[in-house]
Amino acid sequence: MLGMKNKEISIFMDRMGDLLEFKGENVFRVNAYRKASRILDQLTEDIEKMEAEGRLRQIQGIGEGIAKDIRDYLATGTIERYITEKKDIPDSALEMMSIPGVGPKSASLVYKELGLKNIDELEKAIQEGKLRELSGFGPKKEENILRGIQLYREGSSRMLLGPAFLLVDEILEYMKPVKAIQRIEPAGSFRRRKESVGDIDILVTAKDPRAVIQHFVKYPGIIDVLGAGDTKSSIRIKGNLQVDLRVVEEDSYGAALQYFTGSKEHNVKLREIARQKGLKVGVYEGDKKIAGKEESDVYESLGMNWIPPELREDIGEIKLAQEGRIPPLLEFKDLKGDLHCHSTWSDGKHPIEELAEYTQKMGYEYLAITDHSGSLKVASGLSSGDLHEQIKEIKSLNRKYQGFTLLTGNEVDILSDGSMDYPDEILKELDFVIASLHIASKKDEKGNTERILAAIHNPYVTTIGHLTGRMIGERDPYPMDIEAIFKAAAETGTALEINSSYQRMDLKDVHARKAYEMGVILSMGTDTHSIDTFRDVRLGISIARRAGIPPEKILNTWPLEKIHQFKLNKMKKLIR
Repeated sequence: MLGMKNKEISIFMDRMGDLLEFKGENVFRVNAYRKASRILDQLTEDIEKMEAEGRLRQIQGIGEGIAKDIRDYLATGTIERYITEKKDIPDSALEMMSIPGVGPKSASLVYKELGLKNIDELEKAIQEGKLRELSGFGPKKEENILRGIQLYREGSSRMLLGPAFLLVDEILEYMKPVKAIQRIEPAGSFRRRKESVGDIDILVTAKDPRAVIQHFVKYPGIIDVLGAGDTKSSIRIKGNLQVDLRVVEEDSYGAALQYFTGSKEHNVKLREIARQKGLKVGVYEGDKKIAGKEESDVYESLGMNWIPPELREDIGEIKLAQEGRIPPLLEFKDLKGDLHCHSTWSDGKHPIEELAEYTQKMGYEYLAITDHSGSLKVASGLSSGDLHEQIKEIKSLNRKYQGFTLLTGNEVDILSDGSMDYPDEILKELDFVIASLHIASKKDEKGNTERILAAIHNPYVTTIGHLTGRMIGERDPYPMDIEAIFKAAAETGTALEINSSYQRMDLKDVHARKAYEMGVILSMGTDTHSIDTFRDVRLGISIARRAGIPPEKILNTWPLEKIHQFKLNKMKKLIR
């Protein structure tokens, strides 16, 4: 499956960077592994295939040494260099780097200077005040590490992007009554729309910073106030998530927003460019400030176009910006409808008419009703007779609407032999057909792939739903040959879905980018079962933006006539 080995080796490369930094190795070696980790995480080709074809060295940023490490991992499941470098260092000492607030340098210092070999010994040393013997380890640092140990033992404090959206909405709404606030915006990994976030950063300009801080630290549901100064405050809320709020000067707001949005790697590259121009990112020429009030000014001063936050991962976006080639990215206003939702006819909570009324208020021009097919009993799938009755209801409702259309559709299960859950005579009656795997093998890559390919070659299937089948934090993606699937989708004119459900987010950004690069058209659906999840469309938009997909390559931006034509074109191509 595309990306599985890529991800494994990316993690290993990052671990290698941590190990080398822990040992105090040359910073260039450390950074080489960090960079390799980022490259492999975002790589849109299968690393195993590239190695088999002798193309590893064609990956920009991968030198011969790291290419050898990749070959080692693919052959043995580990890296010989890692084993050599790690010799005599206990795993428990390296585990200390997993504690929030303890990086490789800090872990190395307490290991080498105090002989601390594990988290328990570190905790005990803090309680006995021994860390204060080391440079840079004051009471505040000790307090933060103790909190980090607690978080580590309680499990991950990362939050999925969907719930993070709701949290940020809630925080911004809570801060509205503070009249002193002039500008307020979230930053960090949330603004870059990462799949999950480790904390939330809020940036503010205000006439009275103290009033902002005082209101912020009274946020409902707060567990702990980690700090409350004149211009910065940090709180911990339910789920052990940290929220930082900073108040900055108006004329530095753009520079601060850019800096605190990140990513770290993106910012490092910007600083390199600034140094080459004799500037400091802020942006200063000598002691004279020449940019900083607006974020776009920062990029302009460095000779490039403004870069959307979702692209700021140092994976080629800076070069595009320098060449004026940043593509237009999808926005909500580009969307004309939702192409995946469920009603009370199957396992949805709302009747079709309510769904139609709600999406009309969102400004949509159409909505595809795609309840489950009959074999999915657990989701109250529709029999053929039920589906015909639903089609009648949809046609009846359409007669009362002006400027809005309900599409007849279904999310049809792909059966174990690759056939569709309804016969072709029924599928061809529908405006929009989603074919989905709901039960698949965790080991049979070939079988899963063949089932998907069979659905793609069905002339009446419009799109493949939530392709990899992953449920974030619950179920890994099904193994399949994604590259073969993308190739077939492009050749047949079958769309692939970006499923916006916060538990799925499938396709993920790396796969969506690869599909787009291979000529596949994407569709977008919220997979709504309850009206309040129509808002999850912003997760799908985030995926499309991080993947760099232009709006015109998303079916939902097309007028209805063009969507109908899309299905007709496929039928003409495949029906002989």
